[in-house]
Amino acid sequence: MNIRRIGKDETPPMNLLLLADPSRQLVEEYLTAGECFVAESDAQILGAYIVLPTSPGTMELVNIAVSDEHQGKGIGRSLVMHAIETTKRNGYKTIDVGTGNSSIGQLAFYQKCGFRMTSIDQDFFIRNYPEEIFENGIQCRDMVRLSRNL
Repeated sequence: MNIRRIGKDETPPMNLLLLADPSRQLVEEYLTAGECFVAESDAQILGAYIVLPTSPGTMELVNIAVSDEHQGKGIGRSLVMHAIETTKRNGYKTIDVGTGNSSIGQLAFYQKCGFRMTSIDQDFFIRNYPEEIFENGIQCRDMVRLSRNL
């Protein structure tokens, strides 16, 4: 498996990116402001992530997704670790990520990758998404923010 930044002339893997964030408008904004990386094997894209600078010294991992058929194989962890190393190599001191209060698996995953919870943006998903989102039988209302020092 190889992880690389997509070229300016390449079409981003929207089908994957929309798995992590159902708002096409937000994903397109992330793509404009940030950088998209893909994990691929045999010319097949298995996963992707987007990072963007949010403040001096801080980069945010705003989108990360692995195709359904390739989940559970360590690709997501490889993508997160690549994002951490790329961010650090580019001189940033902190990498942030946010996920929904109902995203129980993602909350555990990010903590296993060394992130710590830092804040909660209450009603983020109510304010920013027209339709209600439910995961694990819980309404996704709040954005849980996590951070990792580099």
